[in-house]
Amino acid sequence: MMRSFLVLAGLLVSTTLFAQPTAPERLKTLQADPAAQKAAVEAGKKAAFFCANCHGEDGISKAPEVPNLAGQNPAYLLEQIRKFGSGERKDQFMQGLIKVLKDEERVQIALYYANIAVSPSTADAAKVPHGKAVFAKLCVRCHGEQARGGELFPRLAGQKLPYLQTAITQYRDAKGIRSNQLMSIATSTLKNDDVTAVANYLTQLP
Repeated sequence: MMRSFLVLAGLLVSTTLFAQPTAPERLKTLQADPAAQKAAVEAGKKAAFFCANCHGEDGISKAPEVPNLAGQNPAYLLEQIRKFGSGERKDQFMQGLIKVLKDEERVQIALYYANIAVSPSTADAAKVPHGKAVFAKLCVRCHGEQARGGELFPRLAGQKLPYLQTAITQYRDAKGIRSNQLMSIATSTLKNDDVTAVANYLTQLP
């Protein structure tokens, strides 16, 4: 009886000692080692070859309705990849692609896109001041003063104007395409002119 107990205890200890790190843990490990991170970014560029069809090789989307991935926080990107893979975020095309990725590849892709600089897009300068005021009132608390997001909230700076307008409108109208309680509350009072203004403000940010 005692021998069985000791064998079981030994198995539990060995399993704990040799357990694979989670993807977020692996991300932090790579970020703490500049050489390892550089290698991961290079590997991520290769692993993301199928993403380029929609999101562009440089993380700047080819289609106006597709978000840029360049400059996003890697922890945020990694979590969105996980959500698509698990089905928490619904997109049949994305779910199918992501399910074939190994955890290491997911981390590498997140680091690759996060390390690409974002170029701002052209905006209607007349709408920018009003958009800035709307952003400061409703959005800055979560997305940051420069709209660059963080681990929990996406970068909005430099996103394509049509994507921003569509996404904000979908949250405001709560039609089920996009569902987030905080975003629904924040956008509920916006008029179409407000949406257009804040989208113009965000798209021209570096």
